[in-house]
Amino acid sequence: MKTNKYIYSCMLAFSLLFTGCSDFLDSTDNSNIAGDNFYQTEEDCKAATAPLYSKVWFHFNDKFYYGMGDGRGYNLRAPYSDYIYPFTDLNESGLTGPLVQAWESFYIVVQQANKVINGIKGGNMSESIKPQYIAEARFMRGVAYYYLAMLWGNVILNENSDELVANPVVAPSPVSDVYEFVMRDLEYAAKYLPETSYATGRVNKYSAFAMLSRIYLTYAGYSDNPNSGTRNGEYLELAKKAAMKVIENKNFGLMDNYADLFKIENNNNKETLFALQWVAKSEVYGESNTIQNYFAYGSDVTGTSKAWGGATVAQPNAIWEYEQGDARRKATWMAYGDFYSELMSDKGGLTFEYSESQLNCKKYVCGSNKDNSNITEGSTPIDTYMIRLGEVYLNYAEAAFGTSISLNSGKSADDTKVTLGTNLSCDDPTAFELYKAIRTRAGLTTKGSSFTFDDLRRERRLELCLEGQYWYDMVRWGYFQQQAVLNYITGQKRDTNIPVLWDSTTQTLSEDTSKDRTQRSVGNVQASIFLLPYPESETVQNPLLKGAPVPYKFTEERITDELFN
Repeated sequence: MKTNKYIYSCMLAFSLLFTGCSDFLDSTDNSNIAGDNFYQTEEDCKAATAPLYSKVWFHFNDKFYYGMGDGRGYNLRAPYSDYIYPFTDLNESGLTGPLVQAWESFYIVVQQANKVINGIKGGNMSESIKPQYIAEARFMRGVAYYYLAMLWGNVILNENSDELVANPVVAPSPVSDVYEFVMRDLEYAAKYLPETSYATGRVNKYSAFAMLSRIYLTYAGYSDNPNSGTRNGEYLELAKKAAMKVIENKNFGLMDNYADLFKIENNNNKETLFALQWVAKSEVYGESNTIQNYFAYGSDVTGTSKAWGGATVAQPNAIWEYEQGDARRKATWMAYGDFYSELMSDKGGLTFEYSESQLNCKKYVCGSNKDNSNITEGSTPIDTYMIRLGEVYLNYAEAAFGTSISLNSGKSADDTKVTLGTNLSCDDPTAFELYKAIRTRAGLTTKGSSFTFDDLRRERRLELCLEGQYWYDMVRWGYFQQQAVLNYITGQKRDTNIPVLWDSTTQTLSEDTSKDRTQRSVGNVQASIFLLPYPESETVQNPLLKGAPVPYKFTEERITDELFN
């Protein structure tokens, strides 16, 4: 199995040797990190867990993060980009590069976490120290398995790297067991991680509760019937309880200005619950954030030739979701006439005049070395949000819709907007206040005392746009209302290119009727789109991967009641 035997072996042998030169990654010499002389002190544990925040996630973050979450979610299009259009057009295969790299990245996280967990367990240090750092590694492993479950369903569960390397031909576990594994890892993390992070950027118990709010919400809708229209009430309550653990903690809060979330100087702000940590000015491959290379429309922004986002632009139906005055639009997408003082600051700022017929990416575009001295050619140290408080608010709000949900999909008369769940509303006062807070921060008013499921869908899409999340929302909703979600995706008209024009005076996007719509070929919108094909290299080396799943043998008890009772 190529991934297991080659990548796992290499990463497990060398990833702990990687140390950065930033405040976050320990800069001491860890060249003897493996072996009998390691896992002797608490400082050894900190050094061992540091790479779990960056390098092991690199190939997930580099292209797949937004290619899947926003490309397949249809927030984003890039017709000349092989790291977005296969997902947008629903025609990826087991040979699609970013798909293969993502699979490898997730399993590198898993196996690195396993190595750390088992190393700490066998380490010669105080037993009282061990649980916190085991919890840190289990947090990372749980997050990686969450993505594997959402994307591939039945996957290989493993807690011992050496065993898997020695025998990679094993059957997968059923997706229900994968979610069970994820919840056990994150519940352990919630119990044993510290109240506050022991170092900037490190996770704490509220990071785990935040992730649990997402996982419980997801699993509440999972069953053998993807059109049941019902969700598990017990897990909805757990989602709300986990969310409230975070929301009620005064150490966290929404940033006042939405745009400030995406500035390097605000890394690890009060809204951050878990973010990948990238190194400034690093020359080591895999230590810095490369997203700007793919998002920035031109070299005048980056100051380098690495600016490949000229044709990586917003899908019109995403822009048509924004209300007038929504501050998130400008912070996420550059439209003709927009001004950004933080970009090209040496020239007095940037007025975007690249095109009136498209909107280009702004989120995660930080500029050049002249705008921030920590930016180097091809990389920035801006953190990648994996979960933040804004999502936790919306997780609670979504859980508050209760167990029975009858979603329906429709489109506007002018064929520009697609809705989902318009006849279902929520009047839970706590959920409404959280929903309202998200809108208020965006500069929007909220009438009445309830909101519909489609209102929630739209807020999730816009609040987390270009943060790699929208496709996972669709998968989650597809667990219990699959046909409605398929209808919604069909209504997005992925096979149609709509020419548009931006009016900077009215701040509106309209169809350019002087040009014809054009068609493109996309895959069939059917149930199979909710699972990705396994990488071909994996199925060749491990023919059991595509076979019948085998139940996983859990060796510990769930601790859910300890966390919430």
